[in-house]
Amino acid sequence: MQTPDEIIHQPVRLKVMAALNTLEPGRWLEFVVLRSIVDTTDGNLGAHLSTLENASYVKIVKDFAGKKPRTRIKLSQQGREAFGQYVATLHAILAPQDLDSSN
Repeated sequence: MQTPDEIIHQPVRLKVMAALNTLEPGRWLEFVVLRSIVDTTDGNLGAHLSTLENASYVKIVKDFAGKKPRTRIKLSQQGREAFGQYVATLHAILAPQDLDSSN
């Protein structure tokens, strides 16, 4: 039996991945919006985003909107595929198993 991706399986990272997966491919979400969705602190979210970025699951850009600094995040193609596999693995784990096919 497969096991869920440990990088995604952590609760905050799972929320991040699920939130970003709802966006169309290539769309960015601002850090402050994502922080609100996952309901965590800046530092905690930043640490989890670093883990996801190191795994190549998300892309992060830092720029300015006028004079105000801004951080935006999106799922990479690899992240989108990993999240799809994660969901499929959970479905396989939770699906009823036909343990006795002789009945």
